[in-house]
Amino acid sequence: METMDKFDWAILNELQNNGRLTNSELAQRVGLSAAPCWRRVRALEESGVIRGYRAEIDRQKVGLDVFAFVRLDAERNRGDVTRQLEEAILKIPEVIACHYISGTGTFELQVVCQDLHAFSVFARDVLLNLPNVKDLHTSFSLGEVKAAGALPLRP
Repeated sequence: METMDKFDWAILNELQNNGRLTNSELAQRVGLSAAPCWRRVRALEESGVIRGYRAEIDRQKVGLDVFAFVRLDAERNRGDVTRQLEEAILKIPEVIACHYISGTGTFELQVVCQDLHAFSVFARDVLLNLPNVKDLHTSFSLGEVKAAGALPLRP
């Protein structure tokens, strides 16, 4: 979207806090009637500002007790081999986030597994066998202070 006004920002803030609001609840909270609110939400979705909606799941309550940060070092940083590695990473469900990074390393992954044994098997059988991987370095989360939450949007 080219320009967003206070209503668009308000809609985004409300939906970040509760993506299950009905259109009428959302409209009331942002000070619009239902039809214009719905049109704005659709425009935000169609422009890609709102990428989707999903449930936030407690990983430990579904048996994913290990959260690891894994830095992958690539053998070569050429465009074609980097794209091959990216494509392979995208197919791995245990990798819940991946960033191409500056500094030491090529990619920083966030990985979840059942336990340390499952992570060990995963690292050996999957991560080390990805195309163009030279090495990996792992740090484990000892506790979550703050998880990804709402973006700090301007009003």
